[in-house]
Amino acid sequence: MAIVLLTVGTSLQAQTRGSAGDMGTLEPTYLIDKPTAGMLRRADYNVSANFFQRGGVLAAVNVGLFDRFSFGISYGGTGIIGPDKIEMNPLPGVRAKLRIINETAMTPAVAIGFDSQGKEPYLDADSLKRYTIKSPGFFAVASKNYALLGNLSLHGGINYSLENKDGDKDLTLYVGAEKSLGDILSVLAEYDFAVNDNTERIGLGRGYFNLGFRLSAGEGLMIGFDLKNVTQNQKNVKIANRVLQIEYVGSF
Repeated sequence: MAIVLLTVGTSLQAQTRGSAGDMGTLEPTYLIDKPTAGMLRRADYNVSANFFQRGGVLAAVNVGLFDRFSFGISYGGTGIIGPDKIEMNPLPGVRAKLRIINETAMTPAVAIGFDSQGKEPYLDADSLKRYTIKSPGFFAVASKNYALLGNLSLHGGINYSLENKDGDKDLTLYVGAEKSLGDILSVLAEYDFAVNDNTERIGLGRGYFNLGFRLSAGEGLMIGFDLKNVTQNQKNVKIANRVLQIEYVGSF
């Protein structure tokens, strides 16, 4: 019996999956709003839900079709939680990512892709037709991991969003980092220069600085809490947008 229990316990420990903390065995595929070069493994999938202001919920499913290629869809809206009228997003979001260079001891991983899913409420005015936080659109990103008092990952990318009805069609840049704090917790920081959102229609030219925390809460389960737009880059933000995220990663 003891041998059986030991075998089962060892098997469960070997199967523990998560992306947060020093014990994380999965690559984070996103920082907060922006993609990394991290990938799902072939036959892995993640299911996530993002809870934001105005009773908003955004659900997404992503699948690792190959070790270097993943595909996903997402859909959501506002008023889903609470008494307000439900207003769904006009279209589902789609995302695809291809890693073109694997990470080595000296060079970062590099990925390219497309993601049409913006974040937070959709702004339906004729002169806007965009999400509060624009989708990445076409992107290229590099990611590098280091062993520094645990795990440290650095990320930098460039992207071109197709949400340009507001007249701001510029390429933009972003950088970010994730640092483990113990076995199951990580802290994230992300700065979007938002060059494509600085005409004061929505963005005020300060860029978007976001902070996040990720907790591996069990087999494949991750819980996250974000403080977004700390720079108050929009007129209606007093402190920061508080967002809750839940993600589950499994295998086929």
